[in-house]
Amino acid sequence: MACGVLLAWALAACGKPAEPAKPAAAATATATATAYQTREALVAFSNPEPGVPPQCYTRTEGQANPCWTCHTTRNGRNDKGDWELQEQYAFSPAAMDNHWRNVFTDRRPAIAAISDAEVLTYIRQDNYQPIYAAAQRGGNPPGYRPDLDYRQGFDAQGWARDGSGWRAFRYKPLPGGFWPTNGASDDVLIRLPARFRQDAQGRESRAVYSANLAILEAAMTVADTVPEAELRRAIEPVSETLVGVDLDGDGKLATARHVQGLPKRYAGAAANEPVRRWSYPQGTEFLHSLRYVDPDQPNLLSPRLKELRYSIKRLDLDDSALKGAYREERDEKAAGLAPRYRGNPELGLMNAFGWSYQGWIEDAKGALRLQTLEEHYHCMGCHGGLGITADSSFGFPRKAPGERGWGWQTLEGLRDVPMAGHAEPEVLTWFQRAGGGDAFRSNDEVLARFFPGGLLDRTAVLRAAPGGDRDLRWLIVPSRERALALNKAYWALVREQDFIHGREPFLRPPEQVHRRIDNGDTGLRAEERVYSDGRIWLDWGD
Repeated sequence: MACGVLLAWALAACGKPAEPAKPAAAATATATATAYQTREALVAFSNPEPGVPPQCYTRTEGQANPCWTCHTTRNGRNDKGDWELQEQYAFSPAAMDNHWRNVFTDRRPAIAAISDAEVLTYIRQDNYQPIYAAAQRGGNPPGYRPDLDYRQGFDAQGWARDGSGWRAFRYKPLPGGFWPTNGASDDVLIRLPARFRQDAQGRESRAVYSANLAILEAAMTVADTVPEAELRRAIEPVSETLVGVDLDGDGKLATARHVQGLPKRYAGAAANEPVRRWSYPQGTEFLHSLRYVDPDQPNLLSPRLKELRYSIKRLDLDDSALKGAYREERDEKAAGLAPRYRGNPELGLMNAFGWSYQGWIEDAKGALRLQTLEEHYHCMGCHGGLGITADSSFGFPRKAPGERGWGWQTLEGLRDVPMAGHAEPEVLTWFQRAGGGDAFRSNDEVLARFFPGGLLDRTAVLRAAPGGDRDLRWLIVPSRERALALNKAYWALVREQDFIHGREPFLRPPEQVHRRIDNGDTGLRAEERVYSDGRIWLDWGD
């Protein structure tokens, strides 16, 4: 599959991807494009439900609940409403066995065999530029062709200097897995379709593009508890005169620094496009790079990518079609059917809500290769399959408000603000409910820092809240020693090329993980530890 004509441009940069270690993965890699679109293709998977992540096999013991962040009540246009999964294990028969066997692998010998100097040299090598350069040399793959020149970087407002239209934004990471203390740094970029970047005459216009991003920010980042007429969102300064839209609702065209209510339409060449809350325009793209944690970089981002993830909204479903998609998904789960997705790795896989996803990951030598079908399925379960997301997304709804929220990702200056509708800061709430710094309660450093003697130190955690003397880095950035050890653990996994059995780095096998689950009560309801108040949105206090 990965060596076909469709990937010639990528192979020129990376060479032939490493052969899968397991026969099941090899069968998947040679499946035909037709088979990709059928449930029969799933029989080749080593894990029959790769969209169910390892975190779902955590032992709650009736007390620790990391599940509430993802599984919550219906919100916005998300009709999932899956908070009951906190109460009851509801795995398909095939998924009751925990197939994420890498969770139980002891990587301490592999970590000890790698020196600090070796791993720093490795993570500071650029493995993105080769696939970017190969993409520019030609070829016409049907999926995404990397078109961002990361070497040119971004200006202070987050605009890609290469003129590609990508823009970086700063956001608060969702609790748990995407915290640097658990092994990865990352950034997310957004790009709107060409018409949103042009004025009414079809000319490229930074002012119009800024205005449309500001409108989208207001549409995507304010909680559903706020009526549209009362919606108010801080934005970067936008010239209303240039775009002809009164964004702040003061009855005149000047410079807007907030959006009051939502305009009915976008601006410029997109003036016929309606604005809908919690919905991106058709053609919206995201680029997400997952990286090693470089302890010597202020933003922690290593030049080497662990993964490159791309998504595009290919279909824009109206409310009726969206509800139908959620209803069909519920019916299939009730019938015990495993999820299936249209497409293939070369095209990307499409979820039920109009989004297509495509991903690259390191091969055994560290070059980026297209992920296999089974590896792609691992990404699909969270995007669209959870109650927490807004239009299948995690990052942009958590963007810092306005001007300070544009720029290449860094945690510097970001505070531990509450989730929308919550009184206490988000990380503090996570620590209280999950009982640790990760879903597995295996992050010994966080436990030592903030749970002395097994009890949460609220005073220490609140130092990163608004008004405190610290920022998010105090809570979720690892020590240099831990960062290097996590980098080594993941590099060992890269060499094994066994991502289908788990891609999370652990310094030792976590103890609080089921090897098998029989469906039934989680024990959380009896202890009043079930929560239906998880929200993707944040209360920034602005």
